[in-house]
Amino acid sequence: MRAWSALLFSPLLLAGCGQGDDPLGYAEYAVQGTYTAALSPDASYGVVGSIQHGGSLWDINRNERLYNWNHQQGDYTNLVATAFSPEGDFAVTAGPQDLVLWQVNDGQPVWYWNAPAEILAADLGPGGNLALLGLADHTAVLFDIKNGGVRQTVRHQGRVRAVAISDDGTLALTGGDDNHARLWSLASGEMLQQQPHGNGVNTVALSPSGDYAFSAGQLDKALIWRTDSGQITQTLTTDESLLPQRITYTAAVFSPNSDRLLTGTSAGLVQLWNVSDGRELKRWTLHKRDPFRPTSATVYAVGFGGGNRYFALGSNGFVNQLGN
Repeated sequence: MRAWSALLFSPLLLAGCGQGDDPLGYAEYAVQGTYTAALSPDASYGVVGSIQHGGSLWDINRNERLYNWNHQQGDYTNLVATAFSPEGDFAVTAGPQDLVLWQVNDGQPVWYWNAPAEILAADLGPGGNLALLGLADHTAVLFDIKNGGVRQTVRHQGRVRAVAISDDGTLALTGGDDNHARLWSLASGEMLQQQPHGNGVNTVALSPSGDYAFSAGQLDKALIWRTDSGQITQTLTTDESLLPQRITYTAAVFSPNSDRLLTGTSAGLVQLWNVSDGRELKRWTLHKRDPFRPTSATVYAVGFGGGNRYFALGSNGFVNQLGN
């Protein structure tokens, strides 16, 4: 078990940062960094796709690696996407051409599948029964990950880089290189809403209530909008007023009661938002591997840990505890 390392900076150093508060603690999960990461809905577990050692499942509270999750015995899988089911009982890991469904409680694989095209993004539906895959062939497919077979196929005019399934399994949200986020009915495959962006959409999320969607384009605006009407309720901004569009949001998750939103950026910034009015409530900056260099970590996953505890996993291989 790895203990949390506390950050102890002088008030002068904290005041000079300007980006956001430092994490309360951090722990290293991957020495050479990660390709992808995901947190369970209650942030008690994390999956990381390590650059050096492939996939693994971690107990976040104890900072303990529980299982190695690679797709071929004796080999390390370069994971490109991973996600948990809404209940946290199952997780999916995806390489560019294959995917595996895992049981979280014992770390055992349920099934292994080859993908119909190169995988760019993945999410799991309730019960771990269905996986939504964003593919390089301009489609997203709803795949029966326990029994096999494609249930629905929806299309963009570009590569599909971001996907999300609602907690009740009725809605799918996709984002593509065609600069659009699209909301779909999983029962019929009908497109219900679409949201244009000024660049390729690389991050999407759906609230647990199913009422709100989040979508963000690369170096572009980030939006909260109603799933029933497509109406934009909030446009998220930062205090960098001269270049507000130069932010790339790389991770997002709504709180369990859908009233708050946690986001992460490619510059290592994590922000907590009020969904109803778009007000920024708190911000943090991820722990850097070398605090004396300007390089920062991309935020791959963010999560609500209960109370005022929040967590974030970065590309540099560290998990960060934010709040207490």
